[in-house]
Amino acid sequence: MNILVTGAKGMVGTALVNNLKNIRDGKNKTRPNLNIEEIFEYDIDNSLEDLRVFCSKCDFVFNLAGVNRPLDKEEFLKNNFGFASTLLETLKECGNKSPIMLSSSIQATLIGRYDSEYGRSKLAGEELFFEYGKQNNVKVAVYRFPNLMGHSRPNYNSAVSTFCNAVANDLPFQISDRSNVVELLYIDDLVEGMFDLLEGKEKHADYDGLEPIIKDDGKYCIVPVTHKVTLGEIVDFLYEFKEQPISLMMPKMPNGSFKKKLFSLYLSYLPKEKFKYALKSNVDDRGSFTELVHTLDCGQISVNISKPGITKGNHWHNSKWEQFIVVSGHALIQERNINTGEFVEFEVSGDKIEAVYMIPGWTHNIMNLSKTENLVTIMTCNEIFQKDHPDTFMEMVKIEK
Repeated sequence: MNILVTGAKGMVGTALVNNLKNIRDGKNKTRPNLNIEEIFEYDIDNSLEDLRVFCSKCDFVFNLAGVNRPLDKEEFLKNNFGFASTLLETLKECGNKSPIMLSSSIQATLIGRYDSEYGRSKLAGEELFFEYGKQNNVKVAVYRFPNLMGHSRPNYNSAVSTFCNAVANDLPFQISDRSNVVELLYIDDLVEGMFDLLEGKEKHADYDGLEPIIKDDGKYCIVPVTHKVTLGEIVDFLYEFKEQPISLMMPKMPNGSFKKKLFSLYLSYLPKEKFKYALKSNVDDRGSFTELVHTLDCGQISVNISKPGITKGNHWHNSKWEQFIVVSGHALIQERNINTGEFVEFEVSGDKIEAVYMIPGWTHNIMNLSKTENLVTIMTCNEIFQKDHPDTFMEMVKIEK
């Protein structure tokens, strides 16, 4: 399959092309039914002759080309509707009846604040494509996208990009109304929706005002995974993300949640000097202990380094439990039940990665058996250390007789 993407250098076009290439090159094997051979990328710097060549060879068209912020409002119709006409005429001249997708907008409903020149240009484009499909017996897939959320130019047409860039780079910004609700479609979900379309598994819908009603025979196509959030929520999440390198607290981000997607987007706006941040290590003559990550409901992850011959621990907990995972070096882990005296020990090393539980009520230690190499152990714990309630009580594992 040869695919033409117009507007290939825009936010959606860039993401779509990158991911189409992943499938073409065998890097993404999640869509085994898609066989992509060539990807034709058309944008403003291409010629009409390029478009003619691409239209003569393509088997599917994603029309993402358009303008959002022209200098003159008349450019909406000229560039959005005008290019769409050129594209369809070129396909007809080439005798190409490939399926074609149109990136439209919810603003084409012309409802309320969406009654604008931009909305009218999008509606005109929709009508043009539907008519083209009917007259030429061509499959046309029109998507009325809500606000899109992906890496794009800040201070342009995406409030989310503007907020991400400002918070990540310590820049000032303004929010018109924190309670304002926006519906957002994340770029990765959009791309997956386009893959569904290529496989003939797209969702269809009709519109009741601004709300899509999913129907098998719906006139429009739809990517059903969107998120409705307030501007205030978005900004609060971003400041939480910004604090993470300081607090070590990793935000709770359930799979598929808006927050998880927003964190990924936020990171893409970090200046290069913020890619790295320092961690506080507690260092003494035995080695070091460094907390890496805190979580809201699963405790913390740390790394412990023990110098040759050093034993650490010899304490127990009431409810706290830990896992010791030696990733480098050679160690002996010992545990003793403080009530029954039961004893167990494990010899572990970085040559075979294993996790050992430190059981509540069992005093425990970890001993570096090497005389020359440091012992490196990843330690997980079910709660973040609290100085005022440490739940840690010193007691030797081996009782001297």
